[in-house]
Order: sequence, then C-alpha cells, then structure tokens
Amino acid sequence: MAQEPRIDVEINARTVDSSLTQEQVQRVASALGDPGVWFATPPVRVGEAARPDFVWELVGDKPHLGHIATGRAGVYLAEGHSALTRPLIFADGFNYGPSDLTSMWRHFNAPYEKGVPGLLDQLRAMGIDVVLLGFDQRQAYIQANAGVAVACVQRALAERRGDSPLIVGGVSMGGLVTRYALARMESERVDHQTDKYFSYDTPHLGAWIPLVLQQLAYLHEALQPRHDGAGQAELIRSPAAQQLLWGWVESESYSGQVTASSLRRDFLDDLRKVGWFPMRPYKLGLTNGTGDGLGADLKPGTPVLDLDEGPLRLVARIQPDMGELRNVGAIGFGEPVWTSATSYVAAFDGAPGGTLDAFGRVADAMGLPIRGRFRGTCFVPSVSAIALARDPRQWHSDLYTDLRELPKDETFLDAFCCDTGNHPHGAVSKALVEWFVAQLAGW
Repeated sequence: MAQEPRIDVEINARTVDSSLTQEQVQRVASALGDPGVWFATPPVRVGEAARPDFVWELVGDKPHLGHIATGRAGVYLAEGHSALTRPLIFADGFNYGPSDLTSMWRHFNAPYEKGVPGLLDQLRAMGIDVVLLGFDQRQAYIQANAGVAVACVQRALAERRGDSPLIVGGVSMGGLVTRYALARMESERVDHQTDKYFSYDTPHLGAWIPLVLQQLAYLHEALQPRHDGAGQAELIRSPAAQQLLWGWVESESYSGQVTASSLRRDFLDDLRKVGWFPMRPYKLGLTNGTGDGLGADLKPGTPVLDLDEGPLRLVARIQPDMGELRNVGAIGFGEPVWTSATSYVAAFDGAPGGTLDAFGRVADAMGLPIRGRFRGTCFVPSVSAIALARDPRQWHSDLYTDLRELPKDETFLDAFCCDTGNHPHGAVSKALVEWFVAQLAGW
C-alpha cells in the first residue's frame, strides 16, 4: 500500500507568532520582504497590443455553490473579416484578480523569432478570429469560471457568420476551465460545435508550488497582516489554487496529508461526472517542458533561501525526494521555533515541465542572492500538461517519464507537443507556435 504524502510542522508554541517576541516577529516579517500577493504574476506592460473589434461582457450560464462568475472577451477579427467567422476562443489562466486582456495579447503575440509575426497575428493571417477570454476572478472556482466559458461559446455561436466550427482552449487553468465547460455542455446535450480543443501548459494532473513556500506565504501573512489589500496568502488559499495544486497546505502550522483538499477532490469528481474530457473535439496539448524525462539540475534537499542574520536563521530547501520527515524549511533564533518536513513527497521541483520563478521572487523580496538555476522550479510537469493517463491523485511516480515514444493510449489527448527545454510556464516558443499553427492549418 502506497504511503500518503504528508507534511509535519513542529512549533515551540501553539502558533509561530506566540513563540516569538514582538521584536523577533518584526525581524522575520522584515526578512520576508514585500512580494505582495505571493505567486501572483504581474501583467505584461511592454509591447504593442491590438485593439479588439468587439468586447463581450459575459455572465456565467449557471452558478457553482451559489456563485455566478463573470468575465469578458475581446474579439480580434482575422484579416479581411468584418464579422466573426472562424472563432478561436483562448481562455486566460491562473492568477490573482481580474484578467488583463491587453497583457494577454502582448504575452501571446510577443515576437519569438526576428522577422516572424507573433502567434496571434499568425492566426489572424490564417483567417482565424481570435477571442481572448478573461475572468473577473481568476482565483475563483474552476466550475464557476467554466460557466463564463460556456457563455462565451454560446455568444460566439450566436455571433458567428456561417457554420465554421470553433476552436476552444486556454493557457494554464484556462485549459481546465474550457475542458470542463465543453465536457459539461456535452453531458447536457448542448451542441458546442467545437472541432478542436487545446490546452497550453495546462495542469491536467495537477500543478506544483513548493510546499515550504506555501507555508512561508501563510507565515508572512500571520506575522504581518496587510490591511490595505489582499493578504500575502490570498492566492494560495483560493479555490482555484486548491483545485489546481497536487499538493496544498492550509496554513503555516498544518500537519497532515498534502493531497487532502476537499475542493480538489470535488472538482475531480465533477470532471468525472461530465465525462472527464470533451469527446467531440480533437484534443491538442502543449507543454512548456521537455519530453525526454530530463528536468532541471536541482538536487533534492538543497538549501535555496538561506538567511543567517545574527540570531535569526531562515532556510527553505528544494523539495526532497520521498523519504520520511525530510526537512524542507526552518526558522530559528538560536533554537528552532518552526520546522517543516515532508514524507513520501516526490522531487517535484526539478521535474521536467513549465517553470515558475517562485524561489526567485521570494529571494528578490528578501534581498537574498540566488543562483540562476534555483530561481525557477517546476510548476506544471510535462506529464501533467500532456494529460498522461494516470489518476490525478497518484501520478507523482511518473514525473520523469520519457514522453518521446509514448503509446497513444497513455494520454487523454489526441496529439501533443513538448518544448525544446524547460521554459517558464505559458511562455511562447518557436517549437510550440510552429506545431500549434501547423495543427490548425487547413482547418
């Protein structure tokens, strides 16, 4: 019987702050700096952005747990089109707060090779109308935002001139939102008229943010609450984070299983109820990670954040590989006041996949030097982005699988493309763009 992945925390008192003097609390809070909402990605402010021909204000077609999500879509017509004709709906991904469609355009249309148009301009030159779909609360329940995606599909069908089928998908969480939306429409016998579904570095099996950094976000918030905006742990405690992440902790002092979030369990159950994946469309997947099973050079257990200021010592480590009670972090003033250890958790940080510069951002906020290779760790493993045919609760033993000659029945997708290296999550690369465009050519 497999051992359950878990985390165990030791504190000298009931809570961390009660084990510290006020001066020590201030020293730890000051040492952690001010990264804002931990793990939130800032918008792209540099670069040209097209103006949408139309903007649709959207309301989810049905509530989830009483919550009706809202959003909007920017419609960018193809060259020579005066009306929506061949729609491609591209949903935004996981982050904090509302989508910024201008930022999304800049990101996905950024030049990846000199003299070559960006991805979105290439699509429009092919006669494809690009519909960028955003959400007012990207951190909300996936099922709720799927209602916005359904509304967008319905609006596209109502506005479309002619009968060309749709292409629907998204980046990161957007791929899960649209996956659920299309599958739900099929389960309700609603014709979504979609021939192709795509997911761009989407965590079909789950995503990963180092457990020790999740804990430090909660600790930072507990020691230095923010009164002028969202708390430091606002994103990591959100419904979407719990649904996306393979491993999640609920506080800095939590001890127990790290795969026990009821929100993730309920979401996976809901996915199964609607058919797991939509059946009608041809399903494409892109991963920002390699397919050769080789990850980054991140030795499990290596200290990355290592602060030693007089009596204050703070350490956060690369995730160890399995084992029992393997230390991932500690804070102390001479003697440890908070220590964290994991058991039976795989070496996610160095797995092949799209990366997130989580350690890098925290190091910058703390003013700590950090080696370049430690800045980014795996966020969406390649095996997750290509929807390896595994149970989303138990797949960590396959993190380093070689995908280059994967049998077709080993993935839930019809075709997928891996990148040439382990690149930042959601990054645009020559290999991915050329493959994606070729898949849509002639459609």
